[in-house]
Amino acid sequence: MITLTGFNYKTSIPIRFADIDAFGHVNNAIYLTYFEIARSIYWKEIIKWDWDAMGIIVGRAEIDFLKPITLNDEVIAYVRTSRIGNSSFDLEYALVKLNDGKEELCTTGKTICIAFNYRLNQPASIPALHRIKMQEFERLNDYI
Repeated sequence: MITLTGFNYKTSIPIRFADIDAFGHVNNAIYLTYFEIARSIYWKEIIKWDWDAMGIIVGRAEIDFLKPITLNDEVIAYVRTSRIGNSSFDLEYALVKLNDGKEELCTTGKTICIAFNYRLNQPASIPALHRIKMQEFERLNDYI
């Protein structure tokens, strides 16, 4: 089970009316979109990923639903790099909603991301600059 300990990055996630299902809460398929929003902002602001040099694909995604999120909830997504390999790395997520000023854990998840060379149509080594940024920001050692 993922806890908020060790997350160094968070961003707000806007809840759209279209995200809500007939039961009044966020549809389970939308959570992957929330993870995508969080990691895209993380990559842009923290890792400064160069999309012209290297792409990224998702090889695996996991979600644990703990509590529902509704339209009027204020949601924050935590994201972190938890493992770095040669061409793949793991990102972990935690979605919380604010309840009377306190964060209530609603969802956790993980994606295995793969550096991908679209020109060659194959996985590639994570660029050194991006690896260093992930290691430094997350305080990780090489090849965890």
